[in-house]
Amino acid sequence: MSTAIARKMSRPGQWFQPAEADPEARIRLLLFPHAGSGAIIYRDWPEVLPADIGAQAVTLPGRQERRGETSYTEWQPLVEGLYEAVLGASDHRPFAFFGHCLGAQLAYELAVRMERDGVPGPLMVGMSGWAPTGFFCPTDEHIEMPEEQLVSWIKRLGSFPAEIYDNPAMLAMVIPALRADLSVAAQRVDLGALVPCPLVSYGGRSDGLQEEEDAFESWIPRSPQYLGHREYPGGHFFIDTHVEAITQDFCGHLYRLEAAARG
Repeated sequence: MSTAIARKMSRPGQWFQPAEADPEARIRLLLFPHAGSGAIIYRDWPEVLPADIGAQAVTLPGRQERRGETSYTEWQPLVEGLYEAVLGASDHRPFAFFGHCLGAQLAYELAVRMERDGVPGPLMVGMSGWAPTGFFCPTDEHIEMPEEQLVSWIKRLGSFPAEIYDNPAMLAMVIPALRADLSVAAQRVDLGALVPCPLVSYGGRSDGLQEEEDAFESWIPRSPQYLGHREYPGGHFFIDTHVEAITQDFCGHLYRLEAAARG
């Protein structure tokens, strides 16, 4: 079966964990992971989120339970596939986006695309570990790194659990997905689009991928209502150890915006 046919047969629910948001939740929250990973990076979020916020984390093809599928290696086809999945899973409830690194790039693109198409978009977006300028952008050199160098690089970033690095079978699953996602990120073209909703950003004080000290200020002219930046101790994966603080801040903003939208 060709990749195109396989994707066409894929149901929208396969992109999300859980496949459907809690029917009792008043607000939906779609979570987008970093390069090379999937829904597992948000495994602790359901435990700390309020009961009336139903989280669904995205897993792209080529990893975790979707590792039998071919990974996207081009930016636009991935955006199109994810866009269709998000629209297919939408319902009457208000929703928000939160993304880390590549996930932030995808959340940004989807929010812009929804407004352009006249589709009801998110109440707000949370951008973690990435900003439009001042952050690392992969090149062919990074994508084509020999595996030993690539593993050393991601090890310094702390992007995966320590036990993966010494497990050849686990690395064999992670590395192809990571290379595919780096290829996707390298093709993103920044058009300077405005985010059509309020936006809040989060970062780690020692993030090795942040190349400019004031990188997050590049969000200010891109959102009609920039809700500010929150910074935490740690590197690029600060979100792993500050889940409660991040979710508390994010949900506080989300509740206020949802109440305002209800009038």
